Amino acid sequence: MRNWLVLLCPCAVGVVLHLWLLFLSCPASGPGKQHPAGLLAFFPHWKPKHYDVIVGVLSARHNDGLRNAIRSTWFRHLKQHPGLSQRVLVKFIIGAHGCDVPVEDREDPYSCRLLNITNPVLNQEIEAFTLLEDDTSVLSEDRVVSVHFKVLYPIVITSLGVFYDAKGVGFQRNITVKLYQAEQEEALFSARFSPPSCGVQVNRLWYKPVEQFILPESFEGTIVWESQDLQGLVSQNLHKVMVNDGGGVFRITTAGEGSLPHEFTQGVEGIAGGFIYTIQEGDVLLESLQNRPERFIHHISKLEEEDALLKEESNTYDDIVFVDVVDTYRNVPAKLLNFYRWTVEAVSFDVLLKTDDDCYIDLEAVFNRIKLKNLGRPNTWWGNFRLNWAVDRTGKWQELEYPSPAYPAFACGSGYVISKDIVEWLASNSDRLKIYQGEDVSMGIWMAAIGPKRYQDNLWLCEKTCESGMLSSPQYSPEELADLWRIKERCGDPCKCQER
Repeated sequence: MRNWLVLLCPCAVGVVLHLWLLFLSCPASGPGKQHPAGLLAFFPHWKPKHYDVIVGVLSARHNDGLRNAIRSTWFRHLKQHPGLSQRVLVKFIIGAHGCDVPVEDREDPYSCRLLNITNPVLNQEIEAFTLLEDDTSVLSEDRVVSVHFKVLYPIVITSLGVFYDAKGVGFQRNITVKLYQAEQEEALFSARFSPPSCGVQVNRLWYKPVEQFILPESFEGTIVWESQDLQGLVSQNLHKVMVNDGGGVFRITTAGEGSLPHEFTQGVEGIAGGFIYTIQEGDVLLESLQNRPERFIHHISKLEEEDALLKEESNTYDDIVFVDVVDTYRNVPAKLLNFYRWTVEAVSFDVLLKTDDDCYIDLEAVFNRIKLKNLGRPNTWWGNFRLNWAVDRTGKWQELEYPSPAYPAFACGSGYVISKDIVEWLASNSDRLKIYQGEDVSMGIWMAAIGPKRYQDNLWLCEKTCESGMLSSPQYSPEELADLWRIKERCGDPCKCQER
């Protein structure tokens, strides 16, 4: 028996040593891979190293300049600090996958959705909506109806109105047609139809020519038809109308697709008429579509180079967590949830600080304030909170999913601290939490479900400015971050330096 033990002991030691070396040699993560949990996967009862604070820095794949600026400023100071270097862990949060669609071929620069224009209708007028002349279709009488739409490539509106006189008895309605830009209360232009001079009639089609009006790419607007008669206007369900999008140059957004009616409209989602348009600079569009395959090949090659550089950066600094999402602005909330899940699985900690890669952070001041105010308690959310913030329906911060006109309280993105129990709740529910347009507002909506104790602190700055004693400040370039820290190291205050 003793002989068997003598033979087995070296084997057991070898297995443990192999696992330990495997743990040490594993990089934190790499493009396309989740961060390994190391020995925890084999021995779940073993506890990882404990940190007082985990710092998660949201960073875009191409922002190596900002990451290096952080490594040479407040991150370097942390590593050299005798009291904090072993108590704080800093990780950059990066999407493992780059968007495989070139920027010029996306619907917008904030997502990875392909601008899917195929067979554009060039050098001719296009009737936006074709109303069915079938008398059996369901019609409804409404005073006001409207249609919301988005322009994906510039178009020129040449005629406004476009009403069918299905029974050939002449146009007998008094109607005003207006075109609005989203969230603007003043109409860009309008046309009024009143018998007997309603405009031009061609084959039972009534319309009113307008001066050519260009709607640029990414324009979001609303066509509103309003009856001036007591009997209202004849409208038809939008889903029973043929939409002629010119090959994909504009899209109708309806309530069923998540778009919300704007304040100046009322009534039902329906249509009472339309407009006529042409595609602007069709030859330029055609050339762009022809060159698209070549752009994709070049873009994929650049992505491969980017992956290699990120892998090298990760191996060099060991401070990156790659999360399994496509790295775009719209996916930032998903990046954050994935990081929360990683922290719970791989690290032991008390509180988590979230910030962005363009932010100045005074970690020493943050740490001191946590101890002074006892902000490490459970169910704690410490930051600078925006209250009753209006929901944007257009642009970079467009939100079409959240129905309320205002968001719940949320902390501005330059930095905030949450307790471990909140991180654990977010991690455990990450597969069920709905993603909204931004990580800061998403966090506010998620937190509204559990009601943490909020600690308001104006020293987490929401705008790019410098204040003595600030904990954070956003929207800096790498050079500006370096300048702020250089002044702080020389004079103790990043905002001013009185030379003696």
